[in-house]
Amino acid sequence: MHPRSSSAPRRPAGPYAPRDGRRLLVVSASMGAGHDTVADELVRRARERGDDAFVVDVLALLPCGLGGALRHFYRGSVRHFPWAYAALYRLFLRPGAGHRPGATPLARLAGGRLRELAERTGADVVVPVFHLGAQLTGHLRARGRLSVPSVVLVIDFAVHRQWLHPGNDHCLCLTEDAAREVRESTGTSAWTCGPVVAPEFFAESPDAPGAAGWRGLFDRLGPGRPAVVLSAGAWGVGSRLNATVRLLTDHGLLPVALCGDNERLRRELSGTPGVLALGWVTDMPGLMHAARALVDNAAGQTAVQALAAGLPVVGYRPIPGHGADGVRRMAALGVSDVAEDETALLGALRRLTAPGPARRERIAAGHALFREDAMTRVASVADARRARR
Repeated sequence: MHPRSSSAPRRPAGPYAPRDGRRLLVVSASMGAGHDTVADELVRRARERGDDAFVVDVLALLPCGLGGALRHFYRGSVRHFPWAYAALYRLFLRPGAGHRPGATPLARLAGGRLRELAERTGADVVVPVFHLGAQLTGHLRARGRLSVPSVVLVIDFAVHRQWLHPGNDHCLCLTEDAAREVRESTGTSAWTCGPVVAPEFFAESPDAPGAAGWRGLFDRLGPGRPAVVLSAGAWGVGSRLNATVRLLTDHGLLPVALCGDNERLRRELSGTPGVLALGWVTDMPGLMHAARALVDNAAGQTAVQALAAGLPVVGYRPIPGHGADGVRRMAALGVSDVAEDETALLGALRRLTAPGPARRERIAAGHALFREDAMTRVASVADARRARR
């Protein structure tokens, strides 16, 4: 079982607010690590304001082990049968006209538990950061079964249809284009806040904590070779990663492969000379401040952390479904490149790892995404609810 798969709300470690502060219930999901990373940063920001927050895994709210089965199916399909996930994405998630099956019937199964948690924690607002949670809160709010407002934090660049439910009170989106899509699709109030990333990633100094140690390691492994981070997500998922690291080493780069919890992948990539293959990394801010670029395949939390850290991003061989759509959407926004083949990948990396205007412009475009603190909007909704009581 995933270590966070508990139906009890967790109050992450650290100081918390007195009982008269605002209270948030964040609905996350143990699908990789990105959703929980966003949830934990919302908790940190809430406490910084003198508020309190709890996090619950929506998969753990589902009965009869359905949440665990759903997680294992998704993980297995993206690792071993990506064509199957691509088909499911087209059927259930990809935006488009016409009626298609949705996740609301599944989400309904968790309704009673979420209502009970909202009451028990005294929540002033519920904040889903996973699309199944958004379906759940939208369903409950539309039927008057959840007494507190819901603010959906859409953490994807490409807003697929399962993020959308007209019953939710508000949505927070990464970009104005995404917010416009939400308003046009559902009529829901939608604001732009930019990605939610921990403050450590924004350090301006090249000597940010941890960076010097990483830089020394890179110099020992490959003197004079620009370090390029290759992300495979928390689950170590990707297409032809062996070929990609060989390509980078053959052309004078130092690939730093993030394999997550996929120990088999880490062992395989470690067998390639000139590659630094890592498992779970706790000092991502230091690593990103020491590297020169990120090769990304999902447009997820690692990608937005890189944008915050001033690390240029190149999308390459994205995972199917939301990964491919997100990588293309990022490139269309001008905050990243997308490479369709090896030649394009090498060209983008040469341009973006070298000092010069191309690198500076790309870093500035990425930083411009971080427009507003999502907690400002969430707090305003909580305050409006408390004022009505």
